[in-house]
Amino acid sequence: MNQDYLDPINSEGMPDLANSFLALDFLLSVKTGVRNYAFALSETATPEVRNMLRTQLDQSIALHEELSRLMIEKGWLHPVDTGKQYQLDMKSAQMTAQIAQMKLFPEDTSRLGTFATPEY
Repeated sequence: MNQDYLDPINSEGMPDLANSFLALDFLLSVKTGVRNYAFALSETATPEVRNMLRTQLDQSIALHEELSRLMIEKGWLHPVDTGKQYQLDMKSAQMTAQIAQMKLFPEDTSRLGTFATPEY
């Protein structure tokens, strides 16, 4: 990975990586919502709340299905082929490690002299 992160040529492929990351994060949030709705549904006592939670749970499951299908079509998720999913996860982990090693901030963070300041 080139260390010049400001050069636009080095951002090639980044929109697709960002989209896949955001989709995966959204999928995990939807899964958490499904789990929480199911848990709340099992704990509620009133029929009105139970019906409302069941509706929310059904909508969350439908959203999970829709998002999963999109990710599979885009090649961002391989739930059946664990070999492909493993390769995708390894690529993501390697990219994350490379980004973490980049020098994104200067050593000297002093702003003295950068701004117009009155001399005393």
